[in-house]
Amino acid sequence: LAPEAGFADPGSRAMFRETRLVAVGAMPDPIEGQRLKLFGRWTSHPSHGRQFEFDGFEVLAPADAEGLVRYLSSRAFEGIGEVRPGDQLGEVIADACVTAPNGPLADGDVVVVTQKVVSKAEDRLVPVDPDDPLDHKRLVEAETVRVLRRRGDLVISETAHGFVCANAGVDLSNVARGYAALLPEDSDRSARRLRDGLRARAGVEVAVIVSDTFGRPWRRGLTDVAIGSAGIGPILDHRGQHDTQGRELQVTEVAVVDELAAAADLVLGKATGNPVAVIRGVDPSW
Repeated sequence: LAPEAGFADPGSRAMFRETRLVAVGAMPDPIEGQRLKLFGRWTSHPSHGRQFEFDGFEVLAPADAEGLVRYLSSRAFEGIGEVRPGDQLGEVIADACVTAPNGPLADGDVVVVTQKVVSKAEDRLVPVDPDDPLDHKRLVEAETVRVLRRRGDLVISETAHGFVCANAGVDLSNVARGYAALLPEDSDRSARRLRDGLRARAGVEVAVIVSDTFGRPWRRGLTDVAIGSAGIGPILDHRGQHDTQGRELQVTEVAVVDELAAAADLVLGKATGNPVAVIRGVDPSW
Protein backbone atom coordinates (compact mmCIF):
# COMPACT_ATOMS: atom_id res chain seq x y z
CA LEU A 1 0.00 0.00 0.00
CA ALA A 2 1.25 3.48 -0.80
CA PRO A 3 -1.31 6.06 0.33
CA GLU A 4 -0.50 9.56 -0.85
CA ALA A 5 -2.65 12.64 -0.29
CA GLY A 6 -5.82 10.67 0.30
CA PHE A 7 -5.15 8.18 -2.49
CA ALA A 8 -4.25 4.52 -2.25
CA ASP A 9 -2.16 2.42 -4.60
CA PRO A 10 -2.97 -1.21 -3.83
CA GLY A 11 -0.83 -3.77 -5.64
CA SER A 12 -2.24 -7.13 -6.67
CA ARG A 13 -0.08 -9.98 -7.91
CA ALA A 14 -2.12 -13.14 -7.42
CA MET A 15 -4.98 -12.11 -9.70
CA PHE A 16 -2.75 -10.73 -12.44
CA ARG A 17 -0.03 -13.42 -12.36
CA GLU A 18 2.90 -11.39 -11.11
CA THR A 19 1.83 -8.26 -13.02
CA ARG A 20 1.44 -5.32 -10.70
CA LEU A 21 -1.87 -3.50 -10.94
CA VAL A 22 -1.84 0.18 -10.06
CA ALA A 23 -5.23 1.41 -8.91
CA VAL A 24 -5.78 5.06 -8.06
CA GLY A 25 -8.71 6.47 -6.17
CA ALA A 26 -9.89 7.85 -2.83
CA MET A 27 -10.53 5.24 -0.13
CA PRO A 28 -9.83 4.51 3.53
CA ASP A 29 -6.59 2.60 4.00
CA PRO A 30 -7.27 -1.09 3.24
CA ILE A 31 -6.06 -3.60 5.80
CA GLU A 32 -4.21 -6.86 5.35
CA GLY A 33 -6.37 -9.73 4.15
CA GLN A 34 -9.08 -7.43 2.84
CA ARG A 35 -10.48 -7.89 -0.68
CA LEU A 36 -11.85 -4.96 -2.64
CA LYS A 37 -13.96 -4.77 -5.77
CA LEU A 38 -13.15 -1.54 -7.59
CA PHE A 39 -15.45 0.33 -9.98
CA GLY A 40 -13.88 2.62 -12.56
CA ARG A 41 -11.95 2.65 -15.83
CA TRP A 42 -8.55 1.93 -17.30
CA THR A 43 -6.42 5.02 -17.99
CA SER A 44 -2.89 5.76 -19.10
CA HIS A 45 -0.58 7.92 -16.97
CA PRO A 46 2.38 9.66 -18.64
CA SER A 47 4.80 8.52 -15.91
CA HIS A 48 3.24 5.39 -14.44
CA GLY A 49 1.68 3.87 -17.53
CA ARG A 50 -1.51 1.86 -17.54
CA GLN A 51 -3.53 2.12 -14.34
CA PHE A 52 -7.05 1.64 -13.07
CA GLU A 53 -8.77 4.81 -11.92
CA PHE A 54 -11.69 4.00 -9.62
CA ASP A 55 -14.43 6.16 -8.18
CA GLY A 56 -16.10 3.53 -6.05
CA PHE A 57 -15.35 0.28 -4.29
CA GLU A 58 -16.99 -2.59 -2.46
CA VAL A 59 -15.41 -4.51 0.42
CA LEU A 60 -15.58 -8.28 -0.09
CA ALA A 61 -15.00 -11.10 2.35
CA PRO A 62 -11.48 -12.56 2.38
CA ALA A 63 -11.03 -15.27 -0.24
CA ASP A 64 -9.79 -17.99 2.09
CA ALA A 65 -9.35 -18.91 5.76
CA GLU A 66 -5.81 -17.58 5.83
CA GLY A 67 -6.95 -14.23 4.51
CA LEU A 68 -9.80 -14.15 7.00
CA VAL A 69 -7.44 -14.79 9.91
CA ARG A 70 -5.05 -12.05 8.69
CA TYR A 71 -7.97 -9.68 8.23
CA LEU A 72 -9.43 -10.24 11.67
CA SER A 73 -6.17 -10.63 13.59
CA SER A 74 -5.01 -7.27 12.34
CA ARG A 75 -7.92 -5.80 14.26
CA ALA A 76 -7.84 -7.93 17.41
CA PHE A 77 -7.68 -5.80 20.55
CA GLU A 78 -4.72 -6.23 22.86
CA GLY A 79 -3.87 -4.97 26.31
CA ILE A 80 -7.37 -4.47 27.69
CA GLY A 81 -6.33 -6.16 30.91
CA GLU A 82 -8.46 -7.71 33.60
CA VAL A 83 -12.01 -6.36 33.73
CA ARG A 84 -13.58 -6.13 37.18
CA PRO A 85 -17.15 -5.73 38.41
CA GLY A 86 -18.32 -2.16 37.99
CA ASP A 87 -15.91 -1.29 35.19
CA GLN A 88 -17.44 0.75 32.37
CA LEU A 89 -16.61 -1.72 29.63
CA GLY A 90 -17.47 0.64 26.77
CA GLU A 91 -14.97 3.17 28.12
CA VAL A 92 -12.34 0.46 28.65
CA ILE A 93 -12.65 -0.67 25.03
CA ALA A 94 -12.73 2.89 23.69
CA ASP A 95 -9.60 3.83 25.63
CA ALA A 96 -7.82 0.70 24.41
CA CYS A 97 -8.45 1.57 20.77
CA VAL A 98 -7.09 5.11 20.79
CA THR A 99 -3.63 4.09 19.54
CA ALA A 100 -2.07 1.27 17.52
CA PRO A 101 -2.30 -1.64 17.31
CA ASN A 102 -5.95 -1.50 18.34
CA GLY A 103 -7.20 1.70 16.86
CA PRO A 104 -8.72 3.82 15.81
CA LEU A 105 -12.24 2.48 15.48
CA ALA A 106 -14.19 3.61 12.42
CA ASP A 107 -17.86 4.09 11.66
CA GLY A 108 -19.36 0.82 10.47
CA ASP A 109 -16.99 -1.45 12.42
CA VAL A 110 -18.48 -4.45 14.20
CA VAL A 111 -17.06 -4.88 17.70
CA VAL A 112 -17.32 -8.45 19.02
CA VAL A 113 -17.05 -8.76 22.81
CA THR A 114 -16.95 -12.08 24.62
CA GLN A 115 -19.65 -12.84 27.13
CA LYS A 116 -17.19 -13.53 29.93
CA VAL A 117 -15.82 -10.00 30.03
CA VAL A 118 -19.35 -8.58 29.85
CA SER A 119 -20.42 -10.78 32.77
CA LYS A 120 -17.41 -9.62 34.78
CA ALA A 121 -18.17 -5.94 34.18
CA GLU A 122 -21.82 -6.48 35.10
CA ASP A 123 -20.87 -8.37 38.28
CA ARG A 124 -22.42 -11.64 37.20
CA LEU A 125 -19.84 -13.52 39.26
CA VAL A 126 -21.05 -15.84 42.02
CA PRO A 127 -18.84 -17.42 44.74
CA VAL A 128 -18.46 -21.20 44.65
CA ASP A 129 -16.49 -23.61 46.82
CA PRO A 130 -13.10 -23.91 45.08
CA ASP A 131 -12.53 -27.32 46.67
CA ASP A 132 -15.83 -28.78 45.50
CA PRO A 133 -15.78 -29.33 41.71
CA LEU A 134 -19.57 -29.77 41.70
CA ASP A 135 -20.57 -26.78 43.83
CA HIS A 136 -21.45 -24.75 40.74
CA LYS A 137 -24.18 -27.27 39.87
CA ARG A 138 -26.54 -25.46 42.24
CA LEU A 139 -26.12 -22.42 40.01
CA VAL A 140 -26.88 -24.52 36.94
CA GLU A 141 -30.15 -25.62 38.49
CA ALA A 142 -31.01 -22.05 39.48
CA GLU A 143 -30.32 -20.72 35.96
CA THR A 144 -32.25 -23.53 34.24
CA VAL A 145 -35.91 -23.28 33.28
CA ARG A 146 -35.99 -26.63 31.46
CA VAL A 147 -33.64 -29.61 31.34
CA LEU A 148 -33.41 -31.23 27.92
CA ARG A 149 -30.72 -33.86 28.53
CA ARG A 150 -28.40 -35.08 31.25
CA ARG A 151 -25.21 -37.07 30.82
CA GLY A 152 -23.22 -37.53 33.99
CA ASP A 153 -22.47 -34.06 35.33
CA LEU A 154 -23.34 -32.40 32.03
CA VAL A 155 -26.74 -30.75 31.72
CA ILE A 156 -28.17 -29.48 28.45
CA SER A 157 -30.70 -26.91 29.55
CA GLU A 158 -32.79 -23.98 28.47
CA THR A 159 -32.13 -20.69 30.24
CA ALA A 160 -34.53 -17.90 31.05
CA HIS A 161 -33.14 -16.09 28.00
CA GLY A 162 -34.29 -18.95 25.75
CA PHE A 163 -30.78 -20.24 25.06
CA VAL A 164 -30.24 -23.99 24.88
CA CYS A 165 -26.70 -24.68 26.07
CA ALA A 166 -24.52 -26.71 28.39
CA ASN A 167 -24.94 -26.11 32.12
CA ALA A 168 -27.21 -23.08 31.57
CA GLY A 169 -24.17 -21.03 30.55
CA VAL A 170 -22.57 -21.25 34.01
CA ASP A 171 -18.83 -21.20 33.44
CA LEU A 172 -15.68 -21.53 35.55
CA SER A 173 -13.12 -20.81 32.82
CA ASN A 174 -11.24 -17.50 32.67
CA VAL A 175 -12.57 -16.37 36.05
CA ALA A 176 -10.81 -16.26 39.42
CA ARG A 177 -10.69 -19.43 41.48
CA GLY A 178 -13.69 -19.60 43.78
CA TYR A 179 -16.08 -17.91 41.35
CA ALA A 180 -18.42 -18.90 38.53
CA ALA A 181 -19.67 -16.60 35.79
CA LEU A 182 -23.34 -16.41 34.85
CA LEU A 183 -24.66 -15.15 31.53
CA PRO A 184 -25.61 -11.45 31.35
CA GLU A 185 -29.20 -10.86 32.34
CA ASP A 186 -29.98 -9.20 28.99
CA SER A 187 -27.21 -9.45 26.40
CA ASP A 188 -29.01 -7.21 23.89
CA ARG A 189 -29.15 -4.51 26.56
CA SER A 190 -25.46 -5.11 27.29
CA ALA A 191 -24.65 -4.65 23.60
CA ARG A 192 -26.67 -1.43 23.47
CA ARG A 193 -24.82 -0.05 26.48
CA LEU A 194 -21.47 -0.89 24.94
CA ARG A 195 -22.49 0.73 21.66
CA ASP A 196 -23.66 3.86 23.47
CA GLY A 197 -20.44 3.95 25.49
CA LEU A 198 -18.26 3.66 22.40
CA ARG A 199 -20.24 6.38 20.66
CA ALA A 200 -19.87 8.72 23.65
CA ARG A 201 -16.21 7.97 24.30
CA ALA A 202 -14.80 7.40 20.81
CA GLY A 203 -17.30 9.30 18.68
CA VAL A 204 -17.95 6.38 16.32
CA GLU A 205 -21.07 4.54 15.15
CA VAL A 206 -20.32 0.85 15.45
CA ALA A 207 -22.29 -2.35 15.86
CA VAL A 208 -21.68 -4.55 18.90
CA ILE A 209 -22.03 -8.32 19.24
CA VAL A 210 -21.81 -10.16 22.55
CA SER A 211 -20.51 -13.66 21.81
CA ASP A 212 -20.42 -16.93 23.71
CA THR A 213 -19.31 -20.49 22.98
CA PHE A 214 -22.04 -23.05 22.33
CA GLY A 215 -22.15 -26.66 21.24
CA ARG A 216 -24.36 -27.82 18.36
CA PRO A 217 -26.82 -30.72 18.23
CA TRP A 218 -25.36 -33.85 16.64
CA ARG A 219 -22.06 -32.07 15.83
CA ARG A 220 -18.67 -32.39 17.44
CA GLY A 221 -16.86 -29.26 18.51
CA LEU A 222 -17.84 -25.83 19.71
CA THR A 223 -18.35 -22.51 17.96
CA ASP A 224 -19.01 -18.97 19.06
CA VAL A 225 -22.46 -17.52 18.51
CA ALA A 226 -24.09 -14.18 19.26
CA ILE A 227 -26.13 -13.99 22.45
CA GLY A 228 -26.75 -10.25 22.06
CA SER A 229 -26.31 -7.52 19.48
CA ALA A 230 -26.95 -3.86 18.76
CA GLY A 231 -26.58 -1.73 15.66
CA ILE A 232 -26.79 -4.66 13.24
CA GLY A 233 -29.65 -6.84 12.07
CA PRO A 234 -29.19 -10.33 13.52
CA ILE A 235 -30.83 -12.05 10.55
CA LEU A 236 -30.28 -11.51 6.82
CA ASP A 237 -33.57 -12.49 5.19
CA HIS A 238 -33.23 -13.92 1.68
CA ARG A 239 -36.82 -15.09 1.41
CA GLY A 240 -38.44 -13.94 -1.80
CA GLN A 241 -35.12 -13.69 -3.61
CA HIS A 242 -34.13 -16.15 -6.33
CA ASP A 243 -31.25 -18.59 -6.52
CA THR A 244 -28.97 -19.08 -9.53
CA GLN A 245 -31.56 -21.38 -11.12
CA GLY A 246 -34.36 -18.86 -10.74
CA ARG A 247 -36.12 -20.66 -7.89
CA GLU A 248 -37.62 -18.44 -5.21
CA LEU A 249 -36.05 -18.86 -1.78
CA GLN A 250 -38.72 -19.83 0.74
CA VAL A 251 -36.98 -20.23 4.12
CA THR A 252 -33.41 -18.93 3.80
CA GLU A 253 -32.54 -16.62 6.68
CA VAL A 254 -28.83 -16.18 7.42
CA ALA A 255 -27.75 -15.79 11.05
CA VAL A 256 -25.33 -12.94 10.29
CA VAL A 257 -24.40 -12.12 13.88
CA ASP A 258 -23.65 -15.78 14.63
CA GLU A 259 -21.36 -15.99 11.61
CA LEU A 260 -19.52 -12.82 12.62
CA ALA A 261 -19.14 -14.07 16.19
CA ALA A 262 -17.65 -17.33 14.93
CA ALA A 263 -15.29 -15.46 12.60
CA ALA A 264 -14.05 -13.25 15.45
CA ASP A 265 -13.31 -16.32 17.57
CA LEU A 266 -10.73 -17.45 15.01
CA VAL A 267 -8.43 -14.75 16.36
CA LEU A 268 -9.68 -14.35 19.90
CA GLY A 269 -9.14 -17.98 20.82
CA LYS A 270 -9.92 -19.38 24.25
CA ALA A 271 -6.70 -18.73 26.17
CA THR A 272 -5.25 -15.55 24.66
CA GLY A 273 -6.67 -13.04 27.13
CA ASN A 274 -8.06 -10.97 24.24
CA PRO A 275 -11.82 -10.52 24.79
CA VAL A 276 -12.53 -8.06 21.96
CA ALA A 277 -12.16 -8.17 18.17
CA VAL A 278 -13.32 -5.73 15.54
CA ILE A 279 -14.49 -6.73 12.07
CA ARG A 280 -14.23 -4.10 9.36
CA GLY A 281 -15.86 -4.22 5.94
CA VAL A 282 -19.24 -5.65 6.94
CA ASP A 283 -22.01 -4.66 4.53
CA PRO A 284 -23.45 -1.44 5.99
CA SER A 285 -26.97 -2.45 4.89
CA TRP A 286 -26.93 -5.19 7.54
